[in-house]
Amino acid sequence: MKKFNLCCTMAIAVVLFSCSTVPITGRKQFNVVSDAEINQSAAASYRQLLTDPKTKVIASSADAQRVQRVGNQLSAAIQRYLQQNGYANQYNFDWQFTLIQSSEVNAWCMPGGKVAVYSGILPYTKDDAGLATVLGHEIGHAIAHHSAERVSQQYVAQGLGTAIGVGAANSSSATLGIINQLYGVGGSLVLLKYSRNQESEADRLGLTFMAMAGYDPHNAIAFWQRMAASGTNSNTPEFLSTHPADATRIAAIQNTIPEAMKYYHK
Repeated sequence: MKKFNLCCTMAIAVVLFSCSTVPITGRKQFNVVSDAEINQSAAASYRQLLTDPKTKVIASSADAQRVQRVGNQLSAAIQRYLQQNGYANQYNFDWQFTLIQSSEVNAWCMPGGKVAVYSGILPYTKDDAGLATVLGHEIGHAIAHHSAERVSQQYVAQGLGTAIGVGAANSSSATLGIINQLYGVGGSLVLLKYSRNQESEADRLGLTFMAMAGYDPHNAIAFWQRMAASGTNSNTPEFLSTHPADATRIAAIQNTIPEAMKYYHK
């Protein structure tokens, strides 16, 4: 019991002293991972990807220029916001935007501002505003420290798993089996729901970022409608999915647009 209490006390202490606030949304988050450490790892992974002989970087096309132009406008607007609102010291981003030849419909932003856009998503973005929707969303993940937050969550999950094992050591084998089963299934579903929360938060941040950069957030609706019509997303039930259902996402974006429009200037 003493070991169990010690584990709980340590877990509570870590949570209390590892909270920060996400810009714009104001959500309190738990993070025990160093930004310097995770940014360094992300930069190394990004370099490895770009130098891989299998990676085809598109550097001198109209599409590549669009990725650079939209990316630079977004990053400049975001940096201004962070500096003007007291967040500058919390972010040390070395922005880089790369277009990669691939049929994959995807884009992502690593911690520290390392962005990749796969050419397969361009037929859905169509124009600068559509691309700003995608880049704003992906950058939102990085600004909200979602990668670090997930790593931190895994640390806690492992620690709590150990604590549960210690606390249940004297229980019957049947009870121990139930606890392990509940922790395994429940833990998985919590992580999946947490992922959906991250996606929704990135949507909200992305709308605001594109508005700051001079792109009308209303354009985001058309992009996500095109994505929904494409059937790109799986038919996995929403409660077991890491992404919101298309209809859920579009409805939430429509509700969030008025907030984002407060930052919109052509």
